[in-house]
Amino acid sequence: MKITLSGTGRMGSAMAERLLDQGHTLTVWNRTAGKSQVLLARGAHWADTPAQALCDSEAVLSVLTDSKAIEQAYTGPAGVLSGAVSGKLFIDMSTVRPVTQKELGAKLKQAQAQFVECPVGGTVGPARNGKLLGLAGGSDEDFARAKPLLEQLCRRVEHVGAVGAGASVKLAINLPLLVYWQALGEALALAAPSGLSPERLMDILSDTSGAPAILKLRAPAVVSALHGEDLGSAHFNIDSIRKDLRAMVEEAGALGYTLPTVQSALGEFDQASAHGLGESDGTQLAAWWLTHAKRS
Repeated sequence: MKITLSGTGRMGSAMAERLLDQGHTLTVWNRTAGKSQVLLARGAHWADTPAQALCDSEAVLSVLTDSKAIEQAYTGPAGVLSGAVSGKLFIDMSTVRPVTQKELGAKLKQAQAQFVECPVGGTVGPARNGKLLGLAGGSDEDFARAKPLLEQLCRRVEHVGAVGAGASVKLAINLPLLVYWQALGEALALAAPSGLSPERLMDILSDTSGAPAILKLRAPAVVSALHGEDLGSAHFNIDSIRKDLRAMVEEAGALGYTLPTVQSALGEFDQASAHGLGESDGTQLAAWWLTHAKRS
């Protein structure tokens, strides 16, 4: 297929590589052109504006940071909606609140385009290998059109309801995982008197019923962080986690709930970011918190 992808950050670039591996012709746009150089070297085409990126594409994917980035890409100057969108399929895979997806879907429907939201579970590695978990929201007709393409990006695609439902479920599945990194730091504090090495302690914790599946994959990164080692490029950085936690709090408020656990964890992530860890991997929070909590 001829596909456009807007947003070539970590996740967007990984998905773009997957699409290129599948033999698609790809045009990319990003607010910062430098983030697309690896893709251009692999044969992707560059567009100067979101509208230009449409070209003769059959499907348009977007993986954007937040609602402001979506607004800029779709309705800003030279945005997507200033181009010829009628009849095209749009799939937004950003993690945002449901209201953002509903507003975007309404605008695209009015322009006679088809729209599916499909935020995904997974990080850079699964994105490159087509092993994401897709949570799609949209009409049956639009989802049927999007499904073959989504199945090339995801190990599992669930059609969870109308537009907005995907965003709701994505926030829900992210919540236990993101607050876990704070819970892990507190657990490590309780285990400190044992004198166990980080390696042994993480091996034990990973083999318990309270350990999330991600810990079995990311335990070595936690061990490295506990030793004060550089983890390199982040899989999912602390500032991105903060953005998602804030979206959870806002969405819960709109639904009449408070999220005390999320709000508490967000406070710790905010402090970590204020200390310069915003671009660091989320697995570093536990090690940072241990040091911070001991100081205070």
